[in-house]
Amino acid sequence: MRLADATWTDVRDADVGVAVVPVGSTEQHGPHAPLGTDTLNAVSVAEAAVEAYEGSDGDGPTDRGAAVVTPPIPVGVAEEHRAFDGTMWVSPDTFRAYVREAAASLTAHGIDRVVLANGHGGNVEALAEVARRFSRDPDHDGYAVAFTWFEAVGEHAADMGHAGPLETALLRATHLDLVREDRVEEARSGAADRWGEWVSGVNLAHDSEEFTANGVIGDPAEGDADRGRELLELASDALEKLLVAVVERER
Repeated sequence: MRLADATWTDVRDADVGVAVVPVGSTEQHGPHAPLGTDTLNAVSVAEAAVEAYEGSDGDGPTDRGAAVVTPPIPVGVAEEHRAFDGTMWVSPDTFRAYVREAAASLTAHGIDRVVLANGHGGNVEALAEVARRFSRDPDHDGYAVAFTWFEAVGEHAADMGHAGPLETALLRATHLDLVREDRVEEARSGAADRWGEWVSGVNLAHDSEEFTANGVIGDPAEGDADRGRELLELASDALEKLLVAVVERER
């Protein structure tokens, strides 16, 4: 169930056991991929996981309750990409407060289990804190965890860059029309090999423009649609297992 597509009576009658909140970003993804890449990928994984969750208990998750996907949160902690046109960002404080309060609003309707399904590396630390604060909030009985899809794809995770093979592959599998294939060679030629400038385990670069000419890290040509479908399966399977664990976990 997509929350935005449902009526309030649909939600009332659905016995919702868990909500998945996709969290992304609106930021540069090189010359070939859309600014909404992180949000699109988070939604794709969230929806695939909820579909699997709904079908994993016979005719439906009657004991666990239904799962819903909320509207995505499309602007995150992304100031590191500020040099590239179209990028939007908010401060970590604003982001944490918004995500936590948006999730807390669900508890007013008895939806007290929440999984924050993330698609942007810059959100990871903030979302971990959001989940902890949400779960400790004395004003409701909610419990939340944060999940980042590209950390749950097995050996593929080692190839995660930015607008590189993993993100491009998932887009090719789910939103092929948004990938500018005629610009992939340009993306490759201006890409960096790794994120940052590292000395003694410390990244000296704060902004992506310091180490990549066009915003790309990694080779997007190494991420075809077949790989994208594999990534979607791996990430959604991992998220589906997490949804079950979150719902069945005793508070």
